[in-house]
Amino acid sequence: MPNIFPTHYSSCRLGYGCMRIADDRTKGRQAVIAAYESGYRLFDHADIYGGGACESLFGDILREVSGMREAIVIQDKVGIRPAGSGRTCQYDFSREYLTTAIDGCLRRLGVEHIDLLLLHRIDLLADPVVVGEVFAAAHAAGKVASFGVSNASPAQVRMFAAHVGFPLLANQVEINLDRIDAVIDGTLDQCLELDISPQAWCPIGGIGYPAWGHNASPAQWKLVEAELDRQAATYATDRVGINLAWLLKHPAKIMPLIGSTTPERIRSSLDAVNIPYSRNDWYALNEARRGIRLP
Repeated sequence: MPNIFPTHYSSCRLGYGCMRIADDRTKGRQAVIAAYESGYRLFDHADIYGGGACESLFGDILREVSGMREAIVIQDKVGIRPAGSGRTCQYDFSREYLTTAIDGCLRRLGVEHIDLLLLHRIDLLADPVVVGEVFAAAHAAGKVASFGVSNASPAQVRMFAAHVGFPLLANQVEINLDRIDAVIDGTLDQCLELDISPQAWCPIGGIGYPAWGHNASPAQWKLVEAELDRQAATYATDRVGINLAWLLKHPAKIMPLIGSTTPERIRSSLDAVNIPYSRNDWYALNEARRGIRLP
């Protein structure tokens, strides 16, 4: 099966996150079509989003919109067992669970193969050799073209990369101005080293909505907001535009995943790609967020 991921992936710097499209099916359908018609080409799913309803709705849209399937990258994530039967949520990379999960994704999406499959949150009991065997079987059966990880530390990336037998094309982690760990903990450095594409979930955390992994103190965030407003005036945009431009400036080529279901915001987010964002302003916002002057 040909690996079409790199060609399609490079056609747009932003991806569209489908986590909330099933909350309101009419609004979700409009959002997906707005993203597609605006030029988004990577659509991110997970089998747990909406309990599978997001994948099913997306499959309906693919059947309605002629030519869409061939023009996009479908990305899906597996490996989380939802809480139930008196237990907490678990992560499961066992052969049986991953194999069943992949088949479920294909069935709900109504497609023959997934372009890029990511391990979702990392199972601390995972055997990377078993994961590699699952990947090999899914690829040989024509079910998955490419593979990656999500929420993986640099050490975990290296562990899986050493055993799975396939290049890991992406690592999807939380990256935003509130949660800047990936910028300084080696995650983005490793992406540059191994030619892995970093994807930013919750990319405007702290601005458009609360960050999942809240880190900044109120004092730090006031400095961030002041710098965002200064730069927004300079570039004739808003805080979200500057936030996205800051992410896009990094040489690792971060792909922010836009999860809005508002067509105007989906379209306007693309404007950040064309902001002539300077190195000086990147560092000014970095200093504001960290609350320190660089030596």
